[in-house]
Amino acid sequence: MNWKRIGAIGISFLVLIIGCSKSKLDEINTDPTKLTEENYDPNSLLSQAQLKYANLGYYQLLYQSTMMQLLASTYNYYNNGDKYINVGSFTDYQGRIFDEGYKDASYIREMQRLAKLKDPSANQNLVAIGDIMFVLILQRITDTYGDVPYTQAAKAIEGIKYPVYDRQEAIYNQMLNDLETAIAQLDSSKPGPTADLFYKGDINKWRKLGYSLMLRIAMRLTKADPAKAKIWVEKAAGKTFSNIDDNAIVITDASSFDSQNGSSLALRTYSDYLEVRWSKTLIDQLRNTNDPRLGVIGEVPNDGLAKSADQNLTGNTDVNVQLGLPNGYDLQGGATDISRAPGYPGGTGSGSDFAPLGKYSRPRTNVYLKLGGPIFILSYAETEFLWAEAKIRGWNVEGSAKTHYANGLTGAIQSLAQLDPLAAVDANRINSFINQNPLDDSNAERAITAINTQYWINAGTTFNFIEAWLNWKRSDYPKLVPVNYRGNITNGTIPRRMIYLSTEILNNPQNYREAVSRIQGGDVLTARVWWDR
Repeated sequence: MNWKRIGAIGISFLVLIIGCSKSKLDEINTDPTKLTEENYDPNSLLSQAQLKYANLGYYQLLYQSTMMQLLASTYNYYNNGDKYINVGSFTDYQGRIFDEGYKDASYIREMQRLAKLKDPSANQNLVAIGDIMFVLILQRITDTYGDVPYTQAAKAIEGIKYPVYDRQEAIYNQMLNDLETAIAQLDSSKPGPTADLFYKGDINKWRKLGYSLMLRIAMRLTKADPAKAKIWVEKAAGKTFSNIDDNAIVITDASSFDSQNGSSLALRTYSDYLEVRWSKTLIDQLRNTNDPRLGVIGEVPNDGLAKSADQNLTGNTDVNVQLGLPNGYDLQGGATDISRAPGYPGGTGSGSDFAPLGKYSRPRTNVYLKLGGPIFILSYAETEFLWAEAKIRGWNVEGSAKTHYANGLTGAIQSLAQLDPLAAVDANRINSFINQNPLDDSNAERAITAINTQYWINAGTTFNFIEAWLNWKRSDYPKLVPVNYRGNITNGTIPRRMIYLSTEILNNPQNYREAVSRIQGGDVLTARVWWDR
């Protein structure tokens, strides 16, 4: 599929129709060879929104990946998340999920408008899928910032230029209702979308995604409104993903710069490639439990600076040499220089060819840094871990917590092969690991700790760093030891939210100020969203 052409058409047409009245469109598009509302295929806007929603790159690398101690870095770009420091202009990235998310939501709403205009009956599934996508997009936004526009979001074409920020509690109520309505509208007897990057138009898989998303949304409420969480979790029971074939994944396109895997592209940047490593917290967790993923996710570079920087050289994947980089260190030569870290193993090479991080494990290049590599959106493993927790909470869920936990572990490890066959783990090794690490359901806190630690590992090893952060906020697990680097702006605590897009104070000042006035502590990284208790 030609992503560049689809993207160009989608963006240019969207700008045109939002910026012009219907009468102007009629005047402009008199040439029958030109695109009009009537002959434009709205499916293209679905694929555009899916790709943009998935492909975040630095938007999650600079903060969530290192805040969650899944990755670590000595490079100053990453000080924002690794050390909770605002570095130069990179604070702008805190507002990117807001900015980009509402662009994605606009694509979806315009897609739905055109689909209804063209043929509402034939496009019934496309419209319903649009509502599921809208909820998927808005959940990420509200979970990141708290109160945000929802009911008036993406309605500029209707004349709403200054959308009200809905309270997050109301947003959650609306998301669940909207999702239930959208799922009910899915009809396998009618045509599916023709440019669907998740499931190639498979309506049955979209139905499972809808219920899996419902489960995730409901479980976010476990601290804020457990009674409501229980109701909606039980509505989704038995209807979510069945195995890893249901995983919602976007396959990117290495041949087009605009649709290459953004995280892979970012991590291939020279300084990133040399200074971004798996965190000591993650690697130690895998090693302490003899987790078979340790042997497939990491590699130690070849000795010396030149070979460490050569992306064509395969690193050492031997389990025994994998070593995680501790968060909170730099290469500045002072007290926090990595050479002063406890257990520093030394570098490799010498002189001008010295690599100070040469013995630390980086994400395996041939697995994680493929420019056409897949991006995970929502996975079977996530749903099974959530079902395990719901069962521990005593809710009406089929199966045992132990079975769901085992299913989650199996799915998490199997899913790595979807990144690349090199990351496949033998079935016997998976079974052995699961048998040696069963869920202890005799104590609720221990069980919930184990479940959410595995959720964190799964999200991290599939590079779904934002979801790792959001579920950590919800569950408080795993128990991470924060970094307290000099000059940090959070008093040595892990950020709980991102700050709003900086231009909102100019573009939507009244609604922005009202939203900020409701935040205990103000628009800062240490404040908490409504459900984060």
